Amino acid sequence: MRILFLSDNFPPESNAPATRLHEHAVRWVRAGHEVTVITCAPNFPEGKLYAGYRNAWRQVETVDGIRVVRVKTYITANEGFLRRTLDYMSFMVMAFVMGLFERRPNVVVATSPQFFCAIAGWALSVAKWRPFVFELRDLWPASIVAVGAMGRSPAIRLLERIELFLYRRAAAVISVTESFREDLVARGIDREKIHVVINGVDLDRYEPQPRDAGLEREFALEGKFVAGYMGTHGLAHALPKVLEAAERLRGRENIVFFFAGSGAQRGTVERIVAERGLANVRLIPRQPKARMPALWSACDVAIVPLRDNPVFTTVIPSKIFESMGMGVPILMSLPEGEATRIVRETGAGVCVPPEDPAAMAAAIVELAEHPDRVAALRAAARAAAPQFSRDRLAMRMADILARIGR
Repeated sequence: MRILFLSDNFPPESNAPATRLHEHAVRWVRAGHEVTVITCAPNFPEGKLYAGYRNAWRQVETVDGIRVVRVKTYITANEGFLRRTLDYMSFMVMAFVMGLFERRPNVVVATSPQFFCAIAGWALSVAKWRPFVFELRDLWPASIVAVGAMGRSPAIRLLERIELFLYRRAAAVISVTESFREDLVARGIDREKIHVVINGVDLDRYEPQPRDAGLEREFALEGKFVAGYMGTHGLAHALPKVLEAAERLRGRENIVFFFAGSGAQRGTVERIVAERGLANVRLIPRQPKARMPALWSACDVAIVPLRDNPVFTTVIPSKIFESMGMGVPILMSLPEGEATRIVRETGAGVCVPPEDPAAMAAAIVELAEHPDRVAALRAAARAAAPQFSRDRLAMRMADILARIGR
């Protein structure tokens, strides 16, 4: 099977869409499929080209057996609605144009969260007379409204009409959560063509390991109970509330907060830490994917926060699966929904209400004072990880694509 996959994120970018696509595509190639990914020059989330890359009209490389075609786009940081929209639209146009020159595939797949990428995928599927599959990673544009980037407006209603058009034109929709499927069904999309392939973890890469001694020394983590936040510092993540929890615990010398990543809220995080003199917070910039297991190993608990908005009852943050693979207990601070249900059912962590610094601080203190509880959570997290093995999930998605593209 020949798969043509459109995504504006791909390694060396290390966000969830890039990681999911790469880890799936590697396994598809091993299974004998031909995979071509059309993407842009790596720049997320700072909007700066990664070393060794150019923003050229067309560059072709092979990454782990995957044919990667990088196209020229308007590059900007992951902040500011207008500039990000120009970024998305430039990728839409260039991915479609360059995709016309690619060998005819069995199936064309395009991924969200923003659906300008999906528009390009649908248009290419029409031009090549092949089925289109929409990989649904986020309910966009609903999430735009949820984070306050835009209010309800004629523009949002127009985007919602385009969204529904794409769902209806897709031969299949592959959703990352059951909640997304139910949302689409409630809006009139045929349940039979919606498949759920949730996110998972590469268990070859993410497994329990001793703390990295060099990392501990570098960031003064020795002898500390470390509450870590790893990933994009975005508008959805309510990170100022996490810092309020840190402020409540500033007198407890044995507890530190460890932030690694960047994004639209990174500047806000740095400003709050400086203004409030939060010496118990360690900040490091975005790290290469290869270093992530070492960073996870430094954490006693992984903080997974989202804003208190009904939209976030439907999402499953992908970092919970990496936490499970590493055997790191999860501290969830988001609305009750599919993600909290997974954590409760597996016993892989604890849940507190979203945007509640007092509850988060209390939960961290409780864990720091009860190492036996942490040990039990670690064991449960690791025991749950095989349910979410990327090997199994990638093959399930490949089977769906093969049925659609035969």
